[in-house]
Amino acid sequence: MAASPRRKSAVVNVGGVKVGGSNPIVVQSMTNTDTADSAATVNQVMQLARAGSELVRVTVNTEEAAQAVPKIVDTLRNFGVNVPIIGDFHYNGHILLKKYPECARALAKYRINPGNVNIGRKQDDNFRVMIEAAIEYDRPVRIGVNWGSLDSVLLTQMMDENSRQPEPLDAMEVTRRAIVESAIRSAENAKRYGLAHDKIILSAKVSNVQDLIDVYQMMSARCDYPLHLGLTEAGLGSKGIVATTAALSVLLQQGIGDTIRSSLTPLPNGDRTEEVIVCQQILQALNLRSFTPQVAACPGCGRTTSTFFQDMADQIQTYLREQMPVWREKYAGVEEMKVAVMGCVVNGPGESKHANIGISLPGTFEKPVAPVYVDGKLSTTLRGDHIVAEFREILDNYVAQRYGVTEAVETVA
Repeated sequence: MAASPRRKSAVVNVGGVKVGGSNPIVVQSMTNTDTADSAATVNQVMQLARAGSELVRVTVNTEEAAQAVPKIVDTLRNFGVNVPIIGDFHYNGHILLKKYPECARALAKYRINPGNVNIGRKQDDNFRVMIEAAIEYDRPVRIGVNWGSLDSVLLTQMMDENSRQPEPLDAMEVTRRAIVESAIRSAENAKRYGLAHDKIILSAKVSNVQDLIDVYQMMSARCDYPLHLGLTEAGLGSKGIVATTAALSVLLQQGIGDTIRSSLTPLPNGDRTEEVIVCQQILQALNLRSFTPQVAACPGCGRTTSTFFQDMADQIQTYLREQMPVWREKYAGVEEMKVAVMGCVVNGPGESKHANIGISLPGTFEKPVAPVYVDGKLSTTLRGDHIVAEFREILDNYVAQRYGVTEAVETVA
């Protein structure tokens, strides 16, 4: 079943990346370095961009962080990394954007949390100052509401109004509605201060899957701003990956969502790029975008007591991902290639034939041979201790021949 048609939305240009409308759903991520440490932040942004993050957000919470932003952006550009950098502001964004205009210019977008902008104030002066900065420097904003920092005044008001109803809603339903209301009202206030409609992206994040789905369904019905999807805190490991996939897949299948992030909690010194890969895999699994060739591999059973096919599948998948930054520039369409690394004769030949290129490794007690299929036909049979290297060479030749044709024709022409 195909996904529902994309929800119609405005298009927002974020540093050259178009978000919304019929444009591809954008993958974004966020650094977890101290932004004031410009070297560490540059290195992590480069890792995220190389993994495929199309927007990268950095925390701007101190004067030192604000002062570091222009250097970070300039250094990235000197290295040829042009990914747009987004500033994440809470509490003091109005001060930092006004005091450090070079920071305001260097950022491609500002993220504003309305619940953390005007703490203890009856007027939204701080919010207005940030919107005025966005207007002055011609920058879009993401108005991002989180249920952990929801505007307490608005929530109290809506709870009081609900309590006076003949049939009051439960507190969680009122909270969900307040989250949506905060985002919509903040966007309308931003427009009242002069920000253009096509400079606004909205998000409304919670940590529970069903609540997130409900909130975004409500919000998508009330506005045509582009929507950024993601759980506030997805969690660690498999729990975080499953929760993110469950929530985002439902919404994306319904045509809701223009940019996504997987807010995984990394292990100490863990690989931050995992959140990028998870987002890419969600979009690729739903056939919404293609990022890297996919490897089909059997799960293993009593027929595959050797772990060789597992090691080979991992090596090939890693190799494909490492090659993509180079292949993407040279070979149009290579990201849609399908590769099969199978572990026994039961499904091995069949799966290999369905892939662009596949290998069926010998299972337990099978003959020590590995037939290789190219475009559904038996191409060769590998034996011995160098199967991985030989298969990779076949793979390289296939990519050059199959996906290099267009480039060769254009060169001759």
